[in-house]
Amino acid sequence: MAGPRVEVDGSIMEGGGQILRVSTALSCLLGLPLRVQKIRAGRSTPGLRPQHLSGLEMIRDFCDGQLEGAEIGSTEIMFTPEKIKGGVHTADTKTAGSVCLLMQVSMPCALFAACPSELRLKGGTNAEMAPQIDYTAMVFKPIVEKFGFTFNCDIKMRGYYPKGGGEVIIRMSPVKQLNPINLTDRGSVTKIYGRAFVAGVLPFKVAKDMAAAAVRCIRKEIRDLYVNIQPVQEPKDQAFGNGNGIIIIAETSTGCLFAGSSLGKRGVNADKVGIEAAEMLLANLRHGGAVDEYLQDQLIIFMALASGISRIKTGPITLHTQTAIHFAEQLAKAKFTVKKSEDEEDASKDTYIIECQGIGMTNPNL
Repeated sequence: MAGPRVEVDGSIMEGGGQILRVSTALSCLLGLPLRVQKIRAGRSTPGLRPQHLSGLEMIRDFCDGQLEGAEIGSTEIMFTPEKIKGGVHTADTKTAGSVCLLMQVSMPCALFAACPSELRLKGGTNAEMAPQIDYTAMVFKPIVEKFGFTFNCDIKMRGYYPKGGGEVIIRMSPVKQLNPINLTDRGSVTKIYGRAFVAGVLPFKVAKDMAAAAVRCIRKEIRDLYVNIQPVQEPKDQAFGNGNGIIIIAETSTGCLFAGSSLGKRGVNADKVGIEAAEMLLANLRHGGAVDEYLQDQLIIFMALASGISRIKTGPITLHTQTAIHFAEQLAKAKFTVKKSEDEEDASKDTYIIECQGIGMTNPNL
């Protein structure tokens, strides 16, 4: 089973946790023994952090693999995968480390397992520098399911920075193969909706202020649509700690979804949080792509594994996306091309088509 070890330099391009997630997921799926060196070498705290470690341990358990060098602060790991199995797997960052990032590493593996999987992910559900769980449920899920699988996302407990304490349960069944996707026709925006939340000791007025400020900001640019942002007080038994934030989604006539989101921090007024999310959404709508900047890189691994040619139209290519493409090509031998969109209406915009000839991975267990 095991061939020569694939060497990955963890300090290039994005240079962080994403390299680890993409390369270990592909290593697990393809049965490639892996060595990752210089992990997060350029970061202020180099090496593995708790959330990276819990993700690695989860992947190891997923395929009964061997993992060496897996401890906090380690800058080199060796991973030797075996056969992927389904069943119940738990990962706990014991911090506000993002459950959504744990999901990114484990979901592709669960698709090619021998039986259904239940992933119990613990940590931060609404954390900085990562997708919020609402984004995962409202944007990522409906789009990624176009590859031909479904998953269930049950938010048991929300957890915020700095304590974490959230828990999400993902349930999914394996597939024989993934279908390619084509997300190039953006259509026109038909509705805008969202949720502004407060949890713990924060007053409900904060949620109302975030929502109102976001609506005012969007109205300046998009006048003819009703913008429905619900202020929400998270129930005490479903939220651990204190937090506030907002996510706003725009839906188009062709089923494309875009988001803008922001999290409150101590000393930042509510209006500012609402406006930041609104401006992020508007920026994602201006570039003419059919996916927003956060979905871009999350689709790459699925495009690489699918059978046939996938195409997505995007705004400017992010560093995370370039990184995901690089490792999908290096490890999975998928073929990607990125070129500027040639459509007339995109001529003045920074719009690109990412095309991938997937490797047509098939599940040996089904």
